[in-house]
Amino acid sequence: MDKIKELEQIAINVKSHKILKQLLYENPKLEQIMRKSNNKTEAIVMMKSWVMNYMKSRPNALKFYNGKNTGREQYNKLSWRDYAAIRLLDYIDNAGRKFEDLNLRGDITGSNPIKYIWMAVKFGTGGAETDFFKDMLHLFRQFSGKSKRELPSKEKVLEWMSRHPSGLDPQIIKIRKKNRDRILNVIIRKLDSGEIKSNRYQFVPGMSEEQKFLLTLEWWKDKNFHLKFAIRSPELLNEMLNYSLSQETMKLLYDAKKAGIPFFVNPYYLSLLNICEPGFAPGADLAIRDYIIYSKELINEFGHLVAWEKEDVVEPDKPNIAGWLLPSFYNVHRRYPEVAILIPETIGRACGGLCVSCQRMFDFQSGNLNFNLVELKPKETWPQKLSRLIEYFEEDSQLRDILITGGDALMSSDDSLKILLNEVYKMAVKKIEANKKRANGKKFAEMLRVRLGTRLPIYLPQRITPELVDILAEFKEKASKIGIKQFIIQTHYETAMEVTPESLVAVKRLLSSGWIVTNQLVFTATASRRGHTAKLRKVLNEIGVLPYYTFTVKGYMENFHNFATNERAVQEQIEEKVIGSIPEKYYDTIKEFPLDAENLVKNIKELENKANLPFLATDRNVLNLPGVGKSLTFRTIGITREGRRILEFEHDSTRNHSPIIKKMGKVTIIESKSIGQYLRQLEEMGEDISEYESVYGYSIGETEKVMPIYQYPDYDFEITGELTNFQMDD
Repeated sequence: MDKIKELEQIAINVKSHKILKQLLYENPKLEQIMRKSNNKTEAIVMMKSWVMNYMKSRPNALKFYNGKNTGREQYNKLSWRDYAAIRLLDYIDNAGRKFEDLNLRGDITGSNPIKYIWMAVKFGTGGAETDFFKDMLHLFRQFSGKSKRELPSKEKVLEWMSRHPSGLDPQIIKIRKKNRDRILNVIIRKLDSGEIKSNRYQFVPGMSEEQKFLLTLEWWKDKNFHLKFAIRSPELLNEMLNYSLSQETMKLLYDAKKAGIPFFVNPYYLSLLNICEPGFAPGADLAIRDYIIYSKELINEFGHLVAWEKEDVVEPDKPNIAGWLLPSFYNVHRRYPEVAILIPETIGRACGGLCVSCQRMFDFQSGNLNFNLVELKPKETWPQKLSRLIEYFEEDSQLRDILITGGDALMSSDDSLKILLNEVYKMAVKKIEANKKRANGKKFAEMLRVRLGTRLPIYLPQRITPELVDILAEFKEKASKIGIKQFIIQTHYETAMEVTPESLVAVKRLLSSGWIVTNQLVFTATASRRGHTAKLRKVLNEIGVLPYYTFTVKGYMENFHNFATNERAVQEQIEEKVIGSIPEKYYDTIKEFPLDAENLVKNIKELENKANLPFLATDRNVLNLPGVGKSLTFRTIGITREGRRILEFEHDSTRNHSPIIKKMGKVTIIESKSIGQYLRQLEEMGEDISEYESVYGYSIGETEKVMPIYQYPDYDFEITGELTNFQMDD
């Protein structure tokens, strides 16, 4: 007997029985179908007839279900009941399908929800669990019209936002100064005792305690100080936090160390973590804490991690899953025709700290990424290798956008970054010169956009120095003259609590260089609390940062703790972000923002006032698919016995893709937690989960269009349609 057959024999528990009883009481038609059906097939046929009878009165919904109506406009026409009817039909159409579940290390799982209900009614078996029945109860309330979606008012969203403080709030600044002083005093003690030694950071004999402290305050302004004294062990972390970590947390950290997971948090970023809850803002630092403290699921899975982004897996002389031939295993990543990622083979492969839900955790597992900063310094062969990698961009017919990241692009030294940007400039010039020999319609794409991916304005704002600003400004000035139009620092604020006075100065400096700063938020469970992401957008706008993406957490069971369901991402988009939606009549205005980075704070504020918006919602809520591309276009086609939903994604139709997607088809993802589990996690954070109840009903997603500010400028010539560095079997 296979595992799925075994599960069918398992009796449902008492709580599930009670929810099932309520489900049948509220839906007499459902009970009639289940009681009268002699087998699961009859139950499914009768269910489909019931739902299709409703759909006869909803022709637009029927066309959406059949795939005849597509896109955002048609999606917006669906009613709350339509969502439920389409989900029920999708459950029926996909009944009995089996899926490889990488949350369970490749175990096979199935979906047949009508069968599970039928077996529970007839025999009290089927193996379905409480969260499954909770999901079904909400589904049938939605389908029957008993539950109605009431969209929150703008005032309600603003009230939710007010629950979350900013790192610029005076009370928070005061707490962080105390944290800084405590951390510095620990470092002073360890230098005095000889437990820590440094040639660069040491005290002159005879210095008083006050003089030592004043000197360390100066060191605090130096990014190298924070890298030198980064915390790498559970013991030191706990000491820095005044021994405030629980025994349970310490055990997790010790287990993580034993499992080989690297640990690296610098003193500045650690100072953002509270040692006790402030009475005026309990849970304020949770989003930061969950980026530092490892979960038991990550520890259990480390060593078994598989790459979520499958195009990152490259074999010699073979195209990646997106069809692109690459010049290097580790240095170039590519999904799309227009853009590729360049990862320097320098200290730029490192970061200012390790984010627990890092998309590169797979590379930490393999040892390709680490925090051995000495080992990661440039090798003598790097300049030659860099030239070869840059040639890839020069000789490609479609590449017009280079994203230099890592690791972290700004972990590179000034000299390394200057060399790298100079190579980008020379490559862009060569593309232009080569195009002069090509006929119109045969020309290659020329470089339009240069991006630097970094979290250092958050992790280590001391890195953003006047010298760095000069390098960026100089590059922008000369690159603008040859036609590069967009210069973007792509960063990653996770919470408004990371927007500190130091970070504010860093962003001001970056904007003064003529580069705009955009943000990619990872929508973790803590960041997904009502109003949290909207508050972050508002605070970022106030300092001149434009939201770019709000990403669903990717990965499998290793990211269970930080995962917020895709349904919550859709709910946030429709119920909270909407108050910052920019009317189309202002699209031409916002399109000009990158050309005037130095005045971005003023320009954002002016547009907010004109449009009467609390913030500019310039970001898109999406998931990085494990195949190719980003999307939030999905249908819920199944649900496991545990209540974990099975989503089928289509690729984002609003952007250009590799032709490989025509061959790939749809992408199926099994979520790592049920909505019930997610809501219980929010409750543990002190949230009122009644505020989230509509999350159960969001079973369909549709990708938002790219804001004009992030679109590529047009060429004044016609480029070739030919793809180079691409291979796809017939």
